Amino acid sequence: MTETKNNSDTATAPLPLFYKKVAPLNKDTHGELHVEEIKDYLHTRETNSIYVAAVEFQLAAREYPIVFARGADERFFPALLLGLEENKNLFVDARGKWLAEYIPAYVRRYPFILAVPPADADQQKAGQDTTFTVCIDEDFPGFNQNRAGKRLFDEQGKQTALLDQAMDFLRDYQSQVELTAGFCQNLAGLELFEPMQANVEMASGAKHVLGGFFGVNRDKLKALRPEQLAELLKSDEMELIFAHLASLANLDNLMKRLGATDTQSPA
Repeated sequence: MTETKNNSDTATAPLPLFYKKVAPLNKDTHGELHVEEIKDYLHTRETNSIYVAAVEFQLAAREYPIVFARGADERFFPALLLGLEENKNLFVDARGKWLAEYIPAYVRRYPFILAVPPADADQQKAGQDTTFTVCIDEDFPGFNQNRAGKRLFDEQGKQTALLDQAMDFLRDYQSQVELTAGFCQNLAGLELFEPMQANVEMASGAKHVLGGFFGVNRDKLKALRPEQLAELLKSDEMELIFAHLASLANLDNLMKRLGATDTQSPA
């Protein structure tokens, strides 16, 4: 199953977060496969940040800090901070319950994903149209051939309503990824990003320094020319910037979840 589009957070090596065994979805190989609903989010417990699309900013900003990171290709992308320590998600408890009202789309699309075949990786880097393949994480324990849950394909080998819904979600998600990339490219072109760092001291005396992420510099934003500010307003990107800036107050909530006794605001 393929889709032809541009740009993605695709499943090329290394594997995307918490996906273990990505494989192209194929009715010959997976024709008898059933899938159960996700019962918990324990598979995300070692993730301290996760990609977020711009369309999610308004809802996500109520509960998570939204920051920006820079990928290996030097491009910026937005992310939600889920924890202040490496490999620790503070939004998942010991039983796998998600401890926030809004669950990021990156998490909700699991165990499905769009992936770029290795042979097309160079084509993608060159900015050319790329063929994406609908894939699944075969390591997801909810996949089975014991007739538990719902089928992906019916007796005639056609996609079920469940699979149609999953693919529609992937298409919409991919479109939002592309729009978000344009938003980040615009902010980078305006030179609005600055490095950020949060310092945390625990009750035990242990100290943590969280860095490697970026935020919009308020002074640089104010110094933009009137026509640049007008364009940000017209495109609704200013609204996204304000959501990002407001969301940074949620760092205090993260620190409380971690059990910090002394904190300093991001610098």
